[in-house]
Amino acid sequence: MRAVIGRLVGFLMLSVIGVLWSAGAQAAERAVVRVGVLQFGTVSWELEVMQRHGLTAAEGIELRIVPLALKDATNVALQGGEVDVIVNDWLWVSRMRAQGSDYVFVPYSQAVGGISARPDAGVTQFADLAGKRLGVAGGALDKSWLLLRAYARRTVGEDAARFLEPQFAAPPLLNELVLRGELPAALNFWHYGARLHAAGVPEVLSMAQILAGLGIEDELPLVGWVFGERWARDNAAAIGGFLRASQAAKALMLESDAVWEALRPLMRVDDEGSFVALRAGFRAGIPRTSAEEAEGVAARVFEILATEGGEALVGKSRAIAPGTFWRGGAPE
Repeated sequence: MRAVIGRLVGFLMLSVIGVLWSAGAQAAERAVVRVGVLQFGTVSWELEVMQRHGLTAAEGIELRIVPLALKDATNVALQGGEVDVIVNDWLWVSRMRAQGSDYVFVPYSQAVGGISARPDAGVTQFADLAGKRLGVAGGALDKSWLLLRAYARRTVGEDAARFLEPQFAAPPLLNELVLRGELPAALNFWHYGARLHAAGVPEVLSMAQILAGLGIEDELPLVGWVFGERWARDNAAAIGGFLRASQAAKALMLESDAVWEALRPLMRVDDEGSFVALRAGFRAGIPRTSAEEAEGVAARVFEILATEGGEALVGKSRAIAPGTFWRGGAPE
C-alpha cells in the first residue's frame, strides 16, 4: 500500500511540475510590448480594457505599462529604448523622421479639444472673442492653437494672437480659472473640455469647425501609436497583435456601456455628467478612416501648420516626411 501511495504521490508531483512548466513555457513565448503612458491619461483606459478582457493575452502578448509623469518623458523613454510604444502626434514623428529617426505613426484618436466659453461671457461664436482673454493649453506651438490662428485669418482676417489675448497655462489650471470666472473661455484638450461641458460650460467652436474653416472636411487623427519601424519589423507578431488588441478594445468601448462602468475608478470622475461626457468624447474620437486616407489629410494640414509654426514646429521639412504613417502590420 505504501508503495502504491508513493507512486501516486510521485505521479501527482510530476503532473504539477508538467503543468507549471507548460504555463511557464507559454508565458516565455509571449511577446512583450512595453507601452509608455502618461499617468492618469486617457490612453490608460484603452490599455486597461485590453488587459481586463484578455485581448492582449489572446494575441500572445504580454503588455507592460510604464507610467510616466510628463509628455516629454514618453518621447525620451522611446528614444532611450526604455519603452517600445508611446502615443504622440504625427507632427513629432514626421520631424523625427526628417532628422533620420525611423519612428512611425498608427492613428489612435481624432479627439481634439475646442473652445469652451462661460455662458455669462457673451461668447457664442469665435468673433465674440475679439479683445477677450482665451486660455490656451499646450503652449504657443500647440497644434490646436496654430490651427486656430490660421482659422482666424480665414474668418476674421486677423491672426488670433492679435485678435484676442491668449493666456497659456496647464490644462487643469485653465479649467479651474474658467469655472471660477477668471477666464471667459479656454482652448483645452478634449477631456478637459468634456469636464467643462459637464459643468455647464458649452463648446462654442470645435476642432471640426476650425478644420472645416480651413478647407479640411475629412477626419484627421492627430494622435496615434508611435514606435520604431525597425523594432516593428523585428517584432512583427508583437506589434501586429498589439494593434489588433487595440482595435478590439476600441470596438468594446464603442459598443458596451458595461465596459465603461468598470473604468470609472480609472477615469477619476466625481459626477455622472463628467462620466458621460468623457465616454462620449472618447467614442467620438475613435478613427473611422484608413491610414492612407488619414495620411492624405495630414499632408494638407501639415502645410498649414508649417506656415503657422515654421521651423520651430516642423523642422526644416516643408512636407510631411515619407513613411510617417505606417503601412505594415495593420489590424486584420
